[in-house]
Amino acid sequence: MKSRIIHSIPALLLALVTALSGCEKDNRTEPESVLKGKVVFEGQPIGLRSNGVQLELWQHGYQLFTKIPVMVAQDGTFSASLFDGNYKLVRLRGNGPWVDNTDSIDVELRGSKEIDVPVNPFFILKNDVYSKGEGKVSATFNVQQVTAGRTIERVNLYIGTTTIVDPGNNVGNAQEVAANITDLSKPITLTANIPANLASREYIYARIGVKTSGVGEMLFGMPQKVMLR
Repeated sequence: MKSRIIHSIPALLLALVTALSGCEKDNRTEPESVLKGKVVFEGQPIGLRSNGVQLELWQHGYQLFTKIPVMVAQDGTFSASLFDGNYKLVRLRGNGPWVDNTDSIDVELRGSKEIDVPVNPFFILKNDVYSKGEGKVSATFNVQQVTAGRTIERVNLYIGTTTIVDPGNNVGNAQEVAANITDLSKPITLTANIPANLASREYIYARIGVKTSGVGEMLFGMPQKVMLR
């Protein structure tokens, strides 16, 4: 009987340690502070591909310099739940339709906070106006170069049934390549055909974008609701 009791003690200790460890995990506090912000040029948010651009937050820990990835939404906004502390926000090289800027931004978080992340795009879109036709949607807009060093590759019009509209989320599109864009002082008009199976819809969403040569991500305008009837 004594032998059975002695041999059972390690098993009891293991069970106790496991239970205590589980309690520690269950009692671990969740981050309560929120860092919100937007990627901007001259104070205005930049339109992007949905979850196509990533920022990084770095924080010194007890042993490691921890990276926290933060995805940027298509309207240029982002949000992250964090513990209070001091962070460095980094714009990744080659991860946006703007000039690389790897200077970090110091963020002191005590409670919730909102910040702007400034960027310098190569091109921006202005004066966009949308209209419907018989089975089609058109957009007229201007492209303005704000940073030298790159050329336009193309401009696009995308249409979709939801507010998420980009090259991977659309039901129709139109484009104009750089060779046909000879004067940026003149408006550009693009027209996309509405698929026949969507002809009875009351509305559709439309969005324009500009692709810079040698830059992976496009810069977009904000999605616009176009009434069809």
